[in-house]
Amino acid sequence: MIKKTLLTLAALLTALIAVILIRGALFTPSQNDYRSASSGDYALPSAEQVAEHLSQSIRFKTLSEQSAPTDTQAFSAFRKWLADTYPTAHEMLSLHTINTHTLLFHWRGSDAQKQPVLLSAHYDVVPVDPTTVSKWAHPPFAGYIDDQSRIWGRGALDDKSAVIALMEAVEAAVRQQFTPKSDIYIAFTHDEELGGNAGAKAVTEWFRDNNITPAWSLDEGSFVLDGLVPGLEKPIASINVAEKGFLTIRLSAAGAGGHSSMPPEQTAVTRISRAVVAIQDAPVPGGLSGVTGEMYSGIARHMSFDKRVLFANSWLFRPVIEQVVGRSPSGNAMLRTTTAPTMMSGSIKANVLPEVATATINFRVHPRDSIEDIVNWVKQAIDDDEIKIEVTESFPASSVSPSDNQAFGLLSGSARHVYPDAVITPGLTVAATDSHHYATLTHAYRFNPMIISDKDLDGFHGTNEHITTEN
Repeated sequence: MIKKTLLTLAALLTALIAVILIRGALFTPSQNDYRSASSGDYALPSAEQVAEHLSQSIRFKTLSEQSAPTDTQAFSAFRKWLADTYPTAHEMLSLHTINTHTLLFHWRGSDAQKQPVLLSAHYDVVPVDPTTVSKWAHPPFAGYIDDQSRIWGRGALDDKSAVIALMEAVEAAVRQQFTPKSDIYIAFTHDEELGGNAGAKAVTEWFRDNNITPAWSLDEGSFVLDGLVPGLEKPIASINVAEKGFLTIRLSAAGAGGHSSMPPEQTAVTRISRAVVAIQDAPVPGGLSGVTGEMYSGIARHMSFDKRVLFANSWLFRPVIEQVVGRSPSGNAMLRTTTAPTMMSGSIKANVLPEVATATINFRVHPRDSIEDIVNWVKQAIDDDEIKIEVTESFPASSVSPSDNQAFGLLSGSARHVYPDAVITPGLTVAATDSHHYATLTHAYRFNPMIISDKDLDGFHGTNEHITTEN
């Protein structure tokens, strides 16, 4: 009897292993894995010209600082330079100016019955920390082009390179008398780094006021990722179909003030500190579901056999996969709503007990969660009715745009044409972009088709921002 039972168990185990291995062997890219699109027979601008124009654009200090652009003359000068540099585009396209500094071009197509599309980029940039200027290889607003064909300066990656690429493409196309089939709108916003309320949000309102609904929009948000996903040698063209929401919570705790020589058993600082630790120790649940699961499933089909076995059988190995993916900050950000304590305050002096201590925590909200979900999660984690919880800023995660429609097919086909070996996948933007406004109007996509490796990441809002002429 025991022998028969053991034989049965062995047979079941053998069958299970066979199923797992067969599923892994069949877990391969689709035969129609985003086919290349044709680019047509049009002359492109020279790389040297594009690089020089990007270099010139960087010299305009279009800074978004604190709560508003600080030097409006720089924004005005940039817009004039844009008109002088791309005269044919300005002549052939209609231009609507929104809130003084945001530009909305209208390129009329040949078929008025087709829905228009919206392309977007922003030309404001974040400031450079004065204490880091000496660490820059070249001055951050010089637009220096070195002997390795790299353009240096604030905005090279984020996001003047996209502005220049769009204008170069349009200028070249209209000079060759190209007319698109559908109308194309091109937005250059001026306050993306401040949340986009006077730029992208106003653009969406302009569309609504004029009863125009684009079929889809394209803005920044992801890239062709090179070497950023362990276990995959191919670059990954992540065309992001959603982005996280934003939530900032301010915690405050009251306490007895007085001299620090006679402290009570618990002060406002200790109470607020315990609350912060409790929240940090209770991460919001996440996992390989929704857009995150779709992204990793698409990528895993191009991995080695052992990794394909894991993802093909996620019903069995999901806890292992999520544990491994979640070890890195980027992987963890893909899996869940992230928690980041960022600010604390207490007493005005070292020997004075504070009557109120505060802490600020920022959450980047995954599309599976709502703002209300996270606030309730915080209350449960703290479990202290004496802690006051205040939402100071918030907007929800975007809707998830489809990845099986014509729009995604066009974007992926273009990416395949330029990067034939890339793995193309829908993805999730973990930071905020102008697209969280556009997503309230239409299907919003986020993709800048330039190759980014780990050594480039520090340039975004950091030191030594630069881009190659090839990109």
